[in-house]
Amino acid sequence: MQDYSIHYYASQLVPTSQEVIILVHGLAVCSRYMLPTAEHLAPFYQVLVPDLPGYGLSSKPSHNLTLPDFADMLARWMDCLGIEQAVLVGNSLGCQIIAQFALRYPERLMRAVLVGPTMDAHARTAHQQIGRWLVNLAFEPFSLYPIVLRDFFDIGVRRFIAVFRSGLRDRIEEYLPHMQVPTLVIRGTYDTIVPSGWAQEVTDKLPQGQFLAIEGAAHDVNYNSPARLAQAVQRFLNCQPGRPVKRPERPD
Repeated sequence: MQDYSIHYYASQLVPTSQEVIILVHGLAVCSRYMLPTAEHLAPFYQVLVPDLPGYGLSSKPSHNLTLPDFADMLARWMDCLGIEQAVLVGNSLGCQIIAQFALRYPERLMRAVLVGPTMDAHARTAHQQIGRWLVNLAFEPFSLYPIVLRDFFDIGVRRFIAVFRSGLRDRIEEYLPHMQVPTLVIRGTYDTIVPSGWAQEVTDKLPQGQFLAIEGAAHDVNYNSPARLAQAVQRFLNCQPGRPVKRPERPD
């Protein structure tokens, strides 16, 4: 496997916990839109926010990478930093990468947080996903728009389409039952990309799944509601391992 240079942000404060949290970005954006959440978590944990290969300031491979490739690159990057285990927090397509990581490297995943997990198995077409994303934009902060636009052009249309197609082909629902770690599923109540029914289905498929809805948040909770997301992550990590999980009720 080819080696790539991976750019990442790292918290500088001395954390009060030994846990390492890695934030995994989504499809059209690099690490920058994860930084608001990273800043809220940094006083308590060692937080790392990488640009996956092809994104941001990381290497730009000449060939297209799939979601399993991204999971492998994440594991190799952890090797380089001497990180044996970590808590992975992902948004959107980043959740699919985390599911792939859990399948391929289960011993290296302590816990997982899936924020707005894609792709909805009941809307796995390009026009459905793009339509939902365009509607969701109306509920995101205006300050997110230039970040998405800059990152999209930095990624390039060819790479975006290739990763998007990989995401559409990826069947996260088949991997979720194999994630044998406590996993928190988070959805913003204004998220039009991830309907409440799909978020519930994701939670139900997880052996140790928990669900949390963040009121008034759209899809990119890590950007539009970083303080509330960080608080939710802290509460989740402070739960004792093996504690029984109460399943949420199904929405009407």
